Amino acid sequence: MTEINQAFQLLLAKLELWLRALVLMLPNLIIATLVLILTFFAAKVLRKTSDKLLIRFTHSSSLNNLVGTTVYVAIMTLGIFFTLSILKLDKTVTTLLAGAGIIGLALGFAFQDIAANFISGVIIAIRKPFVVGDVIETNEHFGTIERINLRTVDVRRQTGELVKIPNRKVFETSVINFSHYGIRRIDLKVGVSYAEDLERVQEVVKEAMTGIKGMIEGKEVEVVYTDFSPSSIDFLVRYWIHYKRQTDFVYAKSDAIIKIKKAFDEQKIEIPFPITTLNFGVKGGKDLSIQVKNGQSHSPETELKVNASEETPKEKGENG
Repeated sequence: MTEINQAFQLLLAKLELWLRALVLMLPNLIIATLVLILTFFAAKVLRKTSDKLLIRFTHSSSLNNLVGTTVYVAIMTLGIFFTLSILKLDKTVTTLLAGAGIIGLALGFAFQDIAANFISGVIIAIRKPFVVGDVIETNEHFGTIERINLRTVDVRRQTGELVKIPNRKVFETSVINFSHYGIRRIDLKVGVSYAEDLERVQEVVKEAMTGIKGMIEGKEVEVVYTDFSPSSIDFLVRYWIHYKRQTDFVYAKSDAIIKIKKAFDEQKIEIPFPITTLNFGVKGGKDLSIQVKNGQSHSPETELKVNASEETPKEKGENG
């Protein structure tokens, strides 16, 4: 009985000690509770305020949610640390800060690629080099932007595939934005025969380039000759169109091809096929006209023998 009484007395003394400590800490506990409640309401108010302010500068919902959540977590963290300080739990605060630093360092090494994509996504959302619906080309992918996340840029290719490109790669490489100015130039390559009047061809082409859907009328159609090709004289038809989607480009180019072909048919302008000219009159070669005249070409046993001297100048250059 004596041992039980002693244990009971020790328990009462311990409880009395805790009760005194609680009474002494009661004012600080009440203040800490009030601070925590005020911190909670302040974090909610600041989060709503940041959402209202950010929507004026960016329409990216993901970025707005990120900033709002960051503000909320930062305010709550400060409030919790301040509450622990009021309760005189400074060692606990120091331990938490040290642990948070170590964990943050470890996570930084483990998820550095994710962090790089995340930061790149934030910068893209703020700078807005492109928006949803733009037609871009980047990292060897060409298509329309469907979604911009904080980790990837989703591009729908013209053939229907969806490509998720990491933000870091988009941020580090060049991006061609075809939709930025809303206009685009088409360079259509055409060839005509060497026998045609080139100035007349220019006039016919310019007259044909009317009524093309989406073409900007204020910009003049340019017909510029570029090359002497083996079978034709080549030129470019350059004209500008209003551009929102890739179909605007495709149909405007197709329409121009149809109109130019019809105009050439009406004006008897030739678009030549590839032509190869054989010259049998070179030194040391056989005169084909003499062979035909002598009737040798009608003999099934006749073979056209060409020695090394009968090579064309181009073949000589390749073999020499």
